[in-house]
Formats: sequence, C-alpha cells, structure tokens
Amino acid sequence: MMNKMITLDKILEEAEHLEFDDREYLLNILSKRQIELRRIEISKRVKEALKAYKDGNVKSGNLEELWKDLND
Repeated sequence: MMNKMITLDKILEEAEHLEFDDREYLLNILSKRQIELRRIEISKRVKEALKAYKDGNVKSGNLEELWKDLND
C-alpha cells in the first residue's frame, strides 16, 4: 500500500508540472477511462444477472415474500 501511495504522490507531483491545458487533457482522459471501466463492470454484472435469470436462480416476489424466503 505504501508503494502505491509513493507512486501516486509522484504522479501528482508530475501532473502539477504540466501546463494547464495538458492537465485538463489528462483529467479528461482519466475521466473517460473511468467511465469506460464502469460501463464494462456494469455490462459484466448484467450478463451475470441474465445468466442467473436464464438458469432459474432468480427469486421474485414482494418484500414480505422475499424477506420470508431469506429468513427460512
């Protein structure tokens, strides 16, 4: 964990030396990459949920029924 913090500190120091426009560009790139990674994560979860549904591993019902099922 400490090595990651040192690396992060170095990255932040280097970013501070960038021109304003370059820093804006870097932030834009990082933001878009985060958005894409999040989309990939959501897509994986949707695929898992669809598979569970197709395999019959999904429960449905109102809150009371699901709560009772969890506690039985």
